[in-house]
Amino acid sequence: MYKEKIGINAGLIWEALVAGEQNVKAVKKVTKLAEKDLNLALGWLAREGKLVFNEVDGELFVSLT
Repeated sequence: MYKEKIGINAGLIWEALVAGEQNVKAVKKVTKLAEKDLNLALGWLAREGKLVFNEVDGELFVSLT
């Protein structure tokens, strides 16, 4: 059951990132996901090789591969 929720949340993140690179805080705000749910879904997408992470001045950015 929880895997399904993570997959749904990963879809929300994917939709948010279609417009291009965003910082993780912006993704959280757009998707309205709780911190835990956001991190689980980001991990899911990262594990699948779907995301690129970039840190600029201590701020984490993410984009689709």
